[in-house]
Amino acid sequence: MITFDCYGTLIDWESGLWHALQPILTNHRVDVTCDKALELYSQSESEIEGGDYCEYRAVLRGALTAVCARLGFAPTETELLSFSESVKDWPAFPDSALALQALRRRYKLAIISNIDDELFALSAARLQIDFSWIITAQQVKSYKPSLSNFHLAFQQIGLPRHKILHVAQSLFHDIVPAKSLGLSTVWVNRRQNKEGFGATLPAKAEPDLEVPDLETLVRLIDSI
Repeated sequence: MITFDCYGTLIDWESGLWHALQPILTNHRVDVTCDKALELYSQSESEIEGGDYCEYRAVLRGALTAVCARLGFAPTETELLSFSESVKDWPAFPDSALALQALRRRYKLAIISNIDDELFALSAARLQIDFSWIITAQQVKSYKPSLSNFHLAFQQIGLPRHKILHVAQSLFHDIVPAKSLGLSTVWVNRRQNKEGFGATLPAKAEPDLEVPDLETLVRLIDSI
């Protein structure tokens, strides 16, 4: 059994966020680098997700409002709406669909994602695969790194933890909590050769395996 984070691991959420955010910054004549904008976003999103549960569109609206406030301006309602609906445009990583298809020949696959059911369905079309289980933040009413999201996955999947491998890009949202629950983990370091942590908060963890992409993971598994 392999469980996957989705956004940052299978879907290129940093590119998606930046492409949605950049026009807003340009409209308000704000000059900031992509990495700095993503860092501001990660701080704002984490603060919202750590509070009372709200749907992910509201998280996006709130995070954008907070980022813009820190940069000295307020987004328009049109910009808030556009940003909150941007998930549908976030691209999959080029290796995601083929890697998932290859892994499904040997394993059952599941998603544990900080997203709503409806929004994940929009991204699922880009991944070209049916997952055995899909556990979203909307179902749990909490966001990773909350352990509740993983506990619901355990209940639905019904396998002992030593038979589950969790694969994710975010140390903060995924690898740290998964390791605390005794899961084996693979860190897909999509930001290899980039500075900082991008759209996730900094965290320290010791994954069982680190790979730069899913293509590498498939090749390693096929060699076993």
